[in-house]
Amino acid sequence: MAKKEEDKIKKPTSSYEAKDIMVLEGLDPVRKRPGMYIGGTGVDGLHHLVWEVTDNAIDEAMAGHAKNIIVELLPDNKVSVFDDGRGIPVDIHPHTKVSALETVLTTLHAGGKFGGEGYKVSGGLHGVGVSVVNALSEWLRVEVYRAGGLYVQEYKRGKPTAKVKKIGTSKITGTKVIFLADKDIFETIEYSVKRIMERLRQQAYLTKGIRVNFIDRREDPISAYGFYFEGGVMSFASHLARSKKPLQEDIFYVHKQYEKVEVEVAFTYVDDIETKELSFANNINNPDGGTHVTGFRSAITRTLNNYARSENYLKEKDENLTAEDTREGLITVISVKLPEPQFEGQTKARLGSPEARPAVESVVNEGLKDFLEKHPQEGRRIIEKVLLAARARKAAKAAKDTVMRKGALEGLTLPGKLADCISKKAEESELFIVEGDSAGGSAKSGRDRKTQAILPLRGKILNVEKSRLDKMLANAEIRSLVIAIGAAIGADFDVTKARYHKIIIMTDADVDGAHIRTLLMTLFYRYFHPMVEAGYVYAAQPPLFKLQQGKEIRYAYSPEEQAKLSKEMEKKGTVTVSRYKGLGEMNPDQLWETTMNPENRILKQIEIGDAEAADHLFDILMGDEVEPRKQFIQTHAAKVQNLDV
Repeated sequence: MAKKEEDKIKKPTSSYEAKDIMVLEGLDPVRKRPGMYIGGTGVDGLHHLVWEVTDNAIDEAMAGHAKNIIVELLPDNKVSVFDDGRGIPVDIHPHTKVSALETVLTTLHAGGKFGGEGYKVSGGLHGVGVSVVNALSEWLRVEVYRAGGLYVQEYKRGKPTAKVKKIGTSKITGTKVIFLADKDIFETIEYSVKRIMERLRQQAYLTKGIRVNFIDRREDPISAYGFYFEGGVMSFASHLARSKKPLQEDIFYVHKQYEKVEVEVAFTYVDDIETKELSFANNINNPDGGTHVTGFRSAITRTLNNYARSENYLKEKDENLTAEDTREGLITVISVKLPEPQFEGQTKARLGSPEARPAVESVVNEGLKDFLEKHPQEGRRIIEKVLLAARARKAAKAAKDTVMRKGALEGLTLPGKLADCISKKAEESELFIVEGDSAGGSAKSGRDRKTQAILPLRGKILNVEKSRLDKMLANAEIRSLVIAIGAAIGADFDVTKARYHKIIIMTDADVDGAHIRTLLMTLFYRYFHPMVEAGYVYAAQPPLFKLQQGKEIRYAYSPEEQAKLSKEMEKKGTVTVSRYKGLGEMNPDQLWETTMNPENRILKQIEIGDAEAADHLFDILMGDEVEPRKQFIQTHAAKVQNLDV
């Protein structure tokens, strides 16, 4: 019996032999697992295709061979990218025995960036860029203008339809790639003009002297934009600070080579408490920073401490300024160009090259020391700013210690106005932030008590644009929100301790409601940033209209939807249309059915871009600078609809 049982256990339930090992050849791995190469198949992944091709064009410009780049959105969602660089080689590759062009487009880890003299500095490292675009495109055409000839090759889903063919002559050099993303792979193949333009503007700032043109040919008349900046990252920093009140008349700027690393840094202090720090390596944005950012922070902190002591702003008994102090109100662009940089992951979110830190640290340290000596007035304003930040940091720490008592963190002293949910599982718990006591009452009565918590806020929360953390934590509404979430705030925020994995901003569908929603989005962007990054923050979309015909009741979420529904329902008789002015006008059942029921509700997930846009809008509308606000109102006045009076 024991022997039979042993045989039974050892017998394999499924085949796992050599024949079961799948070997994916050519570009098959990309089509099988696209997320490994472009991060996903959603909107971000789709635009990553555009970045891969434009990065190749930028590499030609960084190598000094291209001056013009043209990106076009064509009808039927095709994309065209042209650069007037050298053109991809078309002669036969000695190893693959096919043209170098076909090799680059059909072979992973093939390209001119692994050595040799093709590129000393480039953003593409793995040689997977254009081949991945080819693999994930339903159709792709490449045109090469080289050595007096025009060469063409087309592909379908990564496979060439014919060999490279010379179809004419050419007086220019360059490469044009036209592709149609595969709709069988991507969730959408609709491109965002705003997203592409922001990226192209960024690249033009980082590669001074090149001209980048963007043309949208999808509709008639076509729209065209051009970007050209002689000032490089100094122009970039100035652009980022455009809606702020500057504390410096002259932007700090340094551009210098340190061993094999080219360092270009610009920064300016503004009268604000927010920090904006953009970092790039070989023109690739590194949102998670890296060694170049570490070098910058170290240099600016050490140099400002030395300057503050030498000028007697800091006495012997005073403690040093921290990196947090020196970065408040700082708008910075850090760009390094280096051979063979080390990134973390294919999306290159963080630079890991150890040589970048001493390069940036040395260049910024020397450059800032010289800047402060030549600009004593700027030095005084900067030091006064960071000393104020240091005092505020100490006050904020005291305020946080008061608010984040042990009992509050453990949920033992939750705010009285919070109607908490029964569940203690954060992944299934939702916190509705509701505008006003009236709507709060309806929400509390209509909710699912097991998973839905309600926190009513009274009126508009404190304007985070003009308030430091210590003042914010003295505000009862913000303090209630901090304690309810239970994961601290600001630099101390720990997203793993959040008591809810869905924070839903539920405000009225009017001007006041939009204002409160913008305030809350800005608050989360600045002080609960990891919640937005994790995708935990949402905005509810309550209906604007209630339509009733006899016993039938339907809801519309926009004027257009209301008009369409009215036409449909009028076939059965007279339709009564009511416009909701606020959530408090709904009874609990209506609020549940339209806005809170997971089966029916419409939620908009707040992404970093949404919160960043809200934050920038708030800078304009609520900041101290009058001119940006005036320009905004003049630009958008004609578009105003349903202005409450």
